[in-house]
Amino acid sequence: MAKSSSKPWLHRHITDSYVRKAKEQGYRSRAAFKLLEIDEKEKLLRPGATVVDLGSAPGGWSQVAAGKVRPGGRVIAIDLLDMAPIAGVAFQKGDFRSLEFDGQADVVLCDVSPNISGIRDTDQERAAELVEQAMALAKKILAPGGAFLVKVFHGGRFPALLEEIRRNFRSVQVSKPGASRSESRETYLVARGPKGG
Repeated sequence: MAKSSSKPWLHRHITDSYVRKAKEQGYRSRAAFKLLEIDEKEKLLRPGATVVDLGSAPGGWSQVAAGKVRPGGRVIAIDLLDMAPIAGVAFQKGDFRSLEFDGQADVVLCDVSPNISGIRDTDQERAAELVEQAMALAKKILAPGGAFLVKVFHGGRFPALLEEIRRNFRSVQVSKPGASRSESRETYLVARGPKGG
């Protein structure tokens, strides 16, 4: 990160109320509050559910999911990066496209981002490709009434991605949780009921 941008980022990070709340409540990242807020509205996570968390490190979403699916549920998390153990979470280190998973998932979570190059068009294209690959995996492993929650970025490919997800799921809601920074181009799609195939 360039020196000129690192000081403002650090100041924003230190003074961020969600960063403070994450530390106080024992969450690994402020992203936990995004999932908590979306789940409060959409009721995705429930006791006994099987959840697959794609791009899970450092584990904020896995922590939330593991707490919500008790008792009887399970969380399978996968990331290219290492992730410290979480009670109730089975972690696989690797690419989510090679996920080892038997059975059906009730929920697939995907808060994945590509490595950012700083070249906007390239970064948007990489992010869109990850969303498409995550959607293909979600369609393959989700139970008929299952839900897919995925982060997308507004930009050139957003309308096409939204349309593609709408073609593949019976209902799609767009959500911008309060914990998502206002200047961020990220938004979340909640897709339910994968269509056949």
